Amino acid sequence: MSSTLAGTPQSVDEMAGAFDVRRTDAPLPAEERAAALASPRFGTVFTDHMARATWSDATGWSDRRVERYGPLMLDPASSVLHYGQEIFEGLKAYRHDDGSVWSFRPEANAARFARSAARLALPQLSTADFVGAVAALVRTDLDWVPDGEEASLYLRPFMYASEAFLGVRPSMEAEFLVIASPVGPYFAGGVKPVSIWVSEDHHRAGPGGTGDAKCGGNYAASLLPQVLAHEQGCEQVCFLDAATNTAIEELGGMNVFFVRADGSVETPELTGSILEGVTRSSILRLLTDRGHDVVERRIPLTEVRSGIQDGSITEVFACGTAAVVTPIGRLAGTDFDLTIADGGAGDVTMTVRGELTDIQNGRAADTHGWMTRLV
Repeated sequence: MSSTLAGTPQSVDEMAGAFDVRRTDAPLPAEERAAALASPRFGTVFTDHMARATWSDATGWSDRRVERYGPLMLDPASSVLHYGQEIFEGLKAYRHDDGSVWSFRPEANAARFARSAARLALPQLSTADFVGAVAALVRTDLDWVPDGEEASLYLRPFMYASEAFLGVRPSMEAEFLVIASPVGPYFAGGVKPVSIWVSEDHHRAGPGGTGDAKCGGNYAASLLPQVLAHEQGCEQVCFLDAATNTAIEELGGMNVFFVRADGSVETPELTGSILEGVTRSSILRLLTDRGHDVVERRIPLTEVRSGIQDGSITEVFACGTAAVVTPIGRLAGTDFDLTIADGGAGDVTMTVRGELTDIQNGRAADTHGWMTRLV
């Protein structure tokens, strides 16, 4: 019933078993849950429970449990409210046709969570605790895992500094939680290309900053540029590097890829200010398996513009946990507005998207060992 993660001596059963399950006595009635699962909107409906663990500098991690989903008690002086010391992750649980439930590369999310914690001076959480919390919550709220085309249970692990202390130093106390939200297809009416606005006045992160950590501050920095992108008729914003303001980095919440006419694929190299996406690394592997020449390098905006104009760049797409792969049909900025090829979703984009979603949903063989059975 369970798999063992590479490099981890414990089974999923053992990891989940470390969490004490304290079920709510007031779960959402079955008919209301069914209504919520009928057409779930991303991040708006949450399951009955949440997984949780508490840390202090004196005792380490303790009180691993699954408890009723509900409001948090925060002291007004809690460090997270004043100094932004927090991190998070995003992953999904997928119900396969046989009723089993699986997660895609949770150990990779756990590893990134640990790296983010180190950068934000938060305590390290083991892979066993990370995966155990995810598995324990999914097992407790199993009825909340939807089925259907591209439906899944979105999982949001996060950690925040909880010590009541006003002073600029790392918190001596922290809370780790996992909450879950059923979600339907990201593109309700089928996959559609989006328009991207290139921001030349704002940056998401800079050299030596927190760009490669998944923390709220990076996303807060992207919100105003996102609003400005919408004002220009674009759905998403793309950031340039802060050092030179010339090279493509990433979107507000997704990594980006460029497909050339010769079949080669390029993506910005990880320089310390770009988030190392789990979906990104998976796509790199799938593209390589298909024989594409895949290059990670510094990609100037001027080169992208000229490549779209002369046809040497034929597809552009973004990737992330929520949408998996998103085709980009238009790239615009203060002095340019370019349609990529015919503005539609390209063959390479849709092929790699199909391959990845087939693996995640159990329709294709998991030859890379990426899927972990939770139930």
